[in-house]
Amino acid sequence: MKLKDIIYGLDIINVRGDLNLDIKNIDYDSRRLQEDSLFICIKGFNVDGHKYIKNAIDKGSIAFIVEEDIYIDGYTFIQVNDSRGAMAKVSSNFYNNPSKKLNLVGVTGTNGKTTITHLMKDILTQNKNNIGLIGTIKNIIGSREIISSKTTPESLELQGYFKDMIDAGVKYCVMEVSSHSLELKRVDCCEFKVGIFTNLTEDHLDFHKDLEDYRLAKQKLFYKTTKANIINIDDEGGKKIYDSVKQLEIPIITYGIDKNADIKAKDIKLSPEGVEYIVVTPEYEAQIKVPIPGKFTVYNSLAVIGACLSLGIPKEIVIEGLKNTSGVPGRFETINSNRNFSVIVDYAHTPDALENILKTAKGFVKGNIITVFGCGGDRDKAKRPIMGRISQMLSDISIITSDNPRTEDPQKIVDDIIEGIDKQNQNYRVILDRKQAIKEAINIAKEGDVVIIAGKGHEDYQIIGNEKIHFDDKEVVIEFLKEE
Repeated sequence: MKLKDIIYGLDIINVRGDLNLDIKNIDYDSRRLQEDSLFICIKGFNVDGHKYIKNAIDKGSIAFIVEEDIYIDGYTFIQVNDSRGAMAKVSSNFYNNPSKKLNLVGVTGTNGKTTITHLMKDILTQNKNNIGLIGTIKNIIGSREIISSKTTPESLELQGYFKDMIDAGVKYCVMEVSSHSLELKRVDCCEFKVGIFTNLTEDHLDFHKDLEDYRLAKQKLFYKTTKANIINIDDEGGKKIYDSVKQLEIPIITYGIDKNADIKAKDIKLSPEGVEYIVVTPEYEAQIKVPIPGKFTVYNSLAVIGACLSLGIPKEIVIEGLKNTSGVPGRFETINSNRNFSVIVDYAHTPDALENILKTAKGFVKGNIITVFGCGGDRDKAKRPIMGRISQMLSDISIITSDNPRTEDPQKIVDDIIEGIDKQNQNYRVILDRKQAIKEAINIAKEGDVVIIAGKGHEDYQIIGNEKIHFDDKEVVIEFLKEE
């Protein structure tokens, strides 16, 4: 593709060199460059791409998008104010604007994104559609699956995935949209048909300056949609987003349980096997069954029903897809023991998510709740004492351990968690080694108890220092249960 076509629509400060060049590929990582490439110099948090221009030339780059005033004779330099934003535009151009050809559904919010995208996938697959999915656990392109490295890929990879979806005959793509991706412009130039907002609770305040800044980042999704915005009106953050975007021409479909909403659940029945309720929509009422326990499942499925309604998916397909969903790996994943207690592995790593899963377990547990959890290092520290307090309050025994400490001292993370704990109540203990913490929980569990291993869910690794080692909570649980 001609360079002049790739940069079409860019807000350019200056161009030096030939724009009639034939570009074979584009990248922001100099290690992956090939002959006749366009290199996008990104100023990241740890690495500045401008420092790798010589490496890029050695690899075969002939053109560069830069923020600095740089020129080397014989090469083309395009100066912009924001190279990260520019990358989204040139990536979309390079792949011929593929998101415009998809029914793209974006899901944002603190909790529920992964579950909602998988519920949507199961419904759309039920309707015999070739599906695309972008998310925390994996990316799906028709029959092809790719393990994810982040919730929302960089714009270059994202547009490439969309192009592959078009080539594979995919018509619908459901996608988790993180606040980071919205703030860092990874989803700029994505045309979303539908946007979904789940909820807003404390998370990522190591990146966002406060909860309001976090909300405003998520709100950006609802200015990128063309068909409908689906918003949880029971949530305070959802109400604020609704008030902010209600003046747009894009229709809003609200959902909820407690407040007046366009899509509402009534006659809710919660059980260890899942949830049942009657959904009331502007077009129909129907009995809904979802084999995933917890009140949060009601909210997640209401969001899905709203999205399907806006996309014209028949209600029979929606009902059947929700009824037959296979669930999500590492989300309320239950393992039963020979001693008649259950172990639940869940990704809950925020105060709200931990509270939800513990309250759900309280609804059916016959014995004690034993919770194993920790908090990630180099991340939002404010939530640590809050999670400590929630775990102690809603568990009979809390075992505080290490999660992904990264470059932080695991003991310091635990100390932060303990600040939220009532030390007069001796229902907690500290075991820094996560494997030993899980073993202790299983050893002390009795018939009728529920052991909850929270924080990592589907993850099959632990990050200690700068090293990623294999560690899978579910594998560890099964190993100890087999030993018994």
